[in-house]
Amino acid sequence: MIQSRRHHLIALASLGALGLPGCGTLRSAPEPTFTLPMSDGTPLFVRRWLAVSGTPKGVVQVIHGAAEHSARYDRVAKHLNRDGWLVYADDHRGHANTRVRTKALGDAGPDAWNKFVSDEKALTDHIKQQHPGLKVFLLGHSMGSFIAQDYVQRYGNAVAGVVLSGSNGVLANADQTVAAVRDLAKKDPLGPSPVFASVFESFNKPFTGKPGFEWLSRDAAEVKKYTDDPTCGFAFSNELVADFFTGLRDIWNPANEARIPKGMPIYVVSGDQDPVGGNTAGLKILLANYQRYGLTDVQHKFYPGARHEILNETNREEVERDIIAWLNARRG
Repeated sequence: MIQSRRHHLIALASLGALGLPGCGTLRSAPEPTFTLPMSDGTPLFVRRWLAVSGTPKGVVQVIHGAAEHSARYDRVAKHLNRDGWLVYADDHRGHANTRVRTKALGDAGPDAWNKFVSDEKALTDHIKQQHPGLKVFLLGHSMGSFIAQDYVQRYGNAVAGVVLSGSNGVLANADQTVAAVRDLAKKDPLGPSPVFASVFESFNKPFTGKPGFEWLSRDAAEVKKYTDDPTCGFAFSNELVADFFTGLRDIWNPANEARIPKGMPIYVVSGDQDPVGGNTAGLKILLANYQRYGLTDVQHKFYPGARHEILNETNREEVERDIIAWLNARRG
């Protein structure tokens, strides 16, 4: 009985080391998902991966891309756990388990871009309350990388660094593009955006010459998982696309980029065949801008032959190792 009681106390202490309930009272472990109320009342759906042995190294806050969701990051989250990192990720408004207004996929409600960014800050604040003293790093993919770029302009001192995956650094003909999508949003705000659809089609043409999602990865099984998922690949509303493109135009305004803290660690990773970044052309612009603004800790790695979703690519284990090594070098 004494030995059993001792094991029980050790188990509770281990929960405390994970930032989980303990404190001498037997309580169940946190659920892997929860909802976090935003300031406008929206229940933000959040996943968390806390299976870390020993004292956590820090927290990685994943920001997913357009027309996908947080569950797609389960594999990399578990790898981060094995290396000692806690992981959190939300479903954005209008995606998977976070629905607003009409409850339709692709309807993120009014002023969606600014709310995407403020939602991530609210999640960071929650993470810090749950795990005081641990540094938080952002890992943003695709649209999530653009949200992360905006985040560090507004709230740079809230995080310890950011990984940008599948990103870009320029919006061609920005003012004309924003004007065009805003005109569509005025005429039919909740209609499916033809601009969004045409962009996805253009991404796939170099790979198959027809619409599809082969541009995501060389791994056909991963592409099939995406196409078979009813909460992936859906259309954005005209209103959401207008907010999205406005956000892109604004984050690449030099006055806004110059607000990033000069010592902010940034790691830019991409496949060199990723159409989102113009096969690295747009990323080279982003890197040049960061150098011009005086950022002192910016690194990058481009993977030969890899496409957009490098965390679901055929060389994903290499990508994961590189990201984890970068995190470990900057956790302090």
